[in-house]
Amino acid sequence: MSDNKPVIKTDAPAPEGFEGEGFFATKLSSVIGMARKFSLWPLPFATSCCGIEFMATLNPTYDASRFGMERNSFSPRQADMLMVCGTISKKLGPVLKEVYTQMAEPKWVVAVGACASSGGIFDTYSVLQGIDKIIPVDVYVPGCPPRPEQIIEGVMQVQALAESESIRRRDMPEYQKLLDSYNISN
Repeated sequence: MSDNKPVIKTDAPAPEGFEGEGFFATKLSSVIGMARKFSLWPLPFATSCCGIEFMATLNPTYDASRFGMERNSFSPRQADMLMVCGTISKKLGPVLKEVYTQMAEPKWVVAVGACASSGGIFDTYSVLQGIDKIIPVDVYVPGCPPRPEQIIEGVMQVQALAESESIRRRDMPEYQKLLDSYNISN
């Protein structure tokens, strides 16, 4: 009988750097990126059926906590990933924008489902035809409603952004110009 048991890696891979016995050196931005990647705190802004699918990602079958979203935050000041799930009416638009502006930097936005992305089947005067009309969006998750696997894929895309984003990007003039185009002050 052999001891050929499969090796299961549970630790995140270390960023590139120099290592030796008793030390490890790397860039500060790599460490911050890795920490941001595995500590996303989502703020669910759910208004319809996509919100139910988002809730399903938190159950043990899909276990979103594997991706660092263990703690859902229901306060914008304590969240860094806004998950807009469902139909947003034009009357609700200013509320969503206020929630976005209350979040601290860095922050990422995920438009979950067809309604949040483009208004979905509701091509009416009262429905906002995509949240990107009022706030910047980082990741779009397609579907009506999207499956929990799709939502997890969207979160993984935000993780890739969080890990690779420069810690100085939010201070750049291009980012301020983007916020100015939405009439948002930083």
